[in-house]
Amino acid sequence: MGRLPINLSFLCAKLSSFLLCCTIFMLIPLFILCKRLHRNYLIYVKNFELILRIFRNFAAQLIAMGDKETITMKDIARDLGVSVATVSRALKDSSRISTAQKERIQKYAREHNFFPNFLGEALRHNKVKPMKVIGVIVPQVVHYYFMSVLSGIEEEARARGYRVMVAQSNERYDKEVAICEDFYQNKVCGIIVSQAKDTKQYDHFEKLLQNGVPLIFYDRICTGVNCSRVVVDDYMGAFTAVTHMIDTGCKKIAFYGSPMNLEISKNRYNGYHDALVKHGLTENPDWVKICDDRASAEAITPDILIGEDRPDAFFAINDDTAIGILYTAKRMGFKVPEEISICGFTNGDRAKACDPMLTTVEQRGVAVGEEAANILIGQVEGSIPRDEVEKRVVRTRLVVRGTTR
Repeated sequence: MGRLPINLSFLCAKLSSFLLCCTIFMLIPLFILCKRLHRNYLIYVKNFELILRIFRNFAAQLIAMGDKETITMKDIARDLGVSVATVSRALKDSSRISTAQKERIQKYAREHNFFPNFLGEALRHNKVKPMKVIGVIVPQVVHYYFMSVLSGIEEEARARGYRVMVAQSNERYDKEVAICEDFYQNKVCGIIVSQAKDTKQYDHFEKLLQNGVPLIFYDRICTGVNCSRVVVDDYMGAFTAVTHMIDTGCKKIAFYGSPMNLEISKNRYNGYHDALVKHGLTENPDWVKICDDRASAEAITPDILIGEDRPDAFFAINDDTAIGILYTAKRMGFKVPEEISICGFTNGDRAKACDPMLTTVEQRGVAVGEEAANILIGQVEGSIPRDEVEKRVVRTRLVVRGTTR
C-alpha cells in the first residue's frame, strides 16, 4: 500500500502525541488525589496504565490509517529514485524514456493503486475556471433514443455548471470496461451509463462504487449492482401498445425483442405477454424472436409471413425494428395496417418519416436524461446521500399513427 505524504504523517504523529499528553495531564491530579485518599490506589494505577495503552494503540492506528492513503507522483519518484517528470512521462506512456523504466514505474503505480488525473492536470494548466465533468456512456451514438437522453443530461448538467464527457461502448463489454477505467483515471465527478447488450459481468461497475464514484444507470439498468437508475415504464408501455392492437381487431401478435439478459427486454415482453393473457389470447412461441434492429427484422420476417398461419400484428422493441417489419411486409404485398398492424417503441424522427407513419410508444428520452443528471449532481453535491438508491420511472405515451388500425 502507499503512504501518506510526509507532512500528513507528521501531523498524525503530532496529533497522537498531543492527545497522549493531554490524557497524562488530566489523569495526574486524579492520581494524586487517589493517593492522598488511600482509596483503591492499586486499582487506579492499573486503570491509568490501561488508558495509556489505549492511547498508544490509538496513535498507532492513526499512523496506519495514514499508510493506506493514495500516494502521489512525488512519492513514486522518491521511492524509485527518479524525477517527478520521469514518473509523469512513464504514466503517459511517453517514448522519451526506456521501456524498462516505463514498465517499472507503471507496475509500481498499479501496485499502489495510483492513477494519474491527466484531465485535472490539463485543467490546472488552463487559465479558465476548472470544469466539473460528468462521464456518460452510450451503447450507440447513432440511436435516436440514446441521443435524446444525452441531450437531457447535457441540458441539466450545463444549467448546474457541469460539462459532459461522452464515450460509446458500441454494444461491447470490453470497451465498456475500458471506458469506465478511463473515466475513473481522469477523475470525473460521476458516471451515467446504459450497459452494452453483451454485458453479463459487473465488476467494473462495482469497482467504481467501491472507489466512491457516483454511478447512475439509465434505460438498460444493471440489477446486479445496487445503485440509482432512471427508466421508462417499459412494462406499461408495452401493455398499452399491445392492448391497443387487440382493441382494434388484432388476434395473433408477434413480439420482436432484445436479449433477455436486459431488463428492458424482460419488462416489454412481460407487458406484451400479460396483455395477451388479459384478453384471452394465446402466445405463439414461434413468433417471439430476439430481433432488435432493422436488418435482422428484414431477414427473419419473410419466413414468418410466408406461412398460412401468420401474425396479423407485430410489436417491436424499438422503431428501427418496427420499420424493418413495415417495409418487409409492404415488399411482400401486405397492406399496412389493414392486413398487418405494426407498433414500435421510441418515437424518433424515423417514425414520422416512414410510409405510413409508425404507431409507437414514446420514451421521452430527454426527461430520462434530465432525471439521471439530477440524481448524479445531487449525489456529487451532497443533497442526495451517495448510499441512497434512487429509482425513478418516466411515464411512456402511446402515439397512434398509420401502422395500426
